[in-house]
Amino acid sequence: MNIYLIRHTKVAVAKGICYGQTDVKLADSFTDELNKIKAQIENIKFDKIYSSPLKRCKKLAKQLFSSDIIYDDRLMELNFGEWELQEWDKIQHPDLDRWMTDYVNTPCPNGESFLDMHKRVISFIFDLHTEKCKNIAIIAHGGSIRNFITHIKNEDLKDAFKREINYGEIIKLEI
Repeated sequence: MNIYLIRHTKVAVAKGICYGQTDVKLADSFTDELNKIKAQIENIKFDKIYSSPLKRCKKLAKQLFSSDIIYDDRLMELNFGEWELQEWDKIQHPDLDRWMTDYVNTPCPNGESFLDMHKRVISFIFDLHTEKCKNIAIIAHGGSIRNFITHIKNEDLKDAFKREINYGEIIKLEI
C-alpha cells in the first residue's frame, strides 16, 4: 500500500509563535501551493483520503479531493496546551527547559508529549493495515508526518526533527 503524506500549505502565523492544535489561517500563497500539489498527484487514483480535522488541512483536502474525505483526530498536530499561540521566546514555564531537553517524553502543560502524539499516530497506522487499498492520501501536519516516518522506517523518535518537512511537501511511503 502506498501512503502519500501531504503536509498542509504555509500558515499565516508570525515566525516564533508556538502553534499546534490551534486553528490558524493559511498564508496568501495557498492557491499557488495548492496548484503545485495538484500537479504532483493529478495522475494518481486514491482509494481513500484521510485528513486532520484542523482547518489548515481540511481546506487543502477539500480543494484537492471532491468527496469522501475521512477526518481523523489522530492526525492532528501536537497539542502544546498552555503554550499554544505564545511566542517561544516569551514562554516562561518551569517545564520549558525540561521539554526542550526531552520533548519525546515530556508533555507540554495541559498538552501532550511527542510520545503521546506518536501513540495516536501509530493507532491510525495500525488501522490502515486493515485497508485493502493501493493508494491512500493523508493530509496532515509536520509533527504527525514525522511520526509516520519514524514508525514506518523504525527510527528513534528523538531523531524525528532531523528531516525537514516543507509546507505542501508530499512524502510517499510504502507499508
